[in-house]
Amino acid sequence: MTPQSDEDEVWRQIVASFNESAGDDPADRPWPDRENVPDGEEPTPKPTPEELDEVDEVDEPRDETGDEPAEDDDHDHYVPPPPPPLPKADLVTRVAWTALFGGPAYLLLAAMLKLPMDPWIVFTAVASFIGGFVALVVRMGDGPPNDSGWDDGAVI
Repeated sequence: MTPQSDEDEVWRQIVASFNESAGDDPADRPWPDRENVPDGEEPTPKPTPEELDEVDEVDEPRDETGDEPAEDDDHDHYVPPPPPPLPKADLVTRVAWTALFGGPAYLLLAAMLKLPMDPWIVFTAVASFIGGFVALVVRMGDGPPNDSGWDDGAVI
């Protein structure tokens, strides 16, 4: 028999059995006994989160003695490692961040406290904001970090 004739025979069988019912109907399967509920007894509904909180407060006395948590608690929760320390910024970067936030902050405080704002003070605050932004953008750099190694990863 050729592969083509086998395929034709399979298609004929599929077409011939199209209107037949499936042999294993899920409705014909018996219901598992463990799923049955005794007569006259309805399953209890799942409690809402508010009810769970009330049950916890009422049923479980809280241990306020400051003892160590139980050993089970140590295995149930993920405790992330402490974050690495922040990198030390050089003087130019710190001045740029201060100018970026300091200029608008001064203008906002001066407006809220109704301090007199001479034109040169407003110019200085706006210029410090713009200068801080430009300094941070220029120092940002386009290349990969120095410690990234020889592989850039997936480059598209």
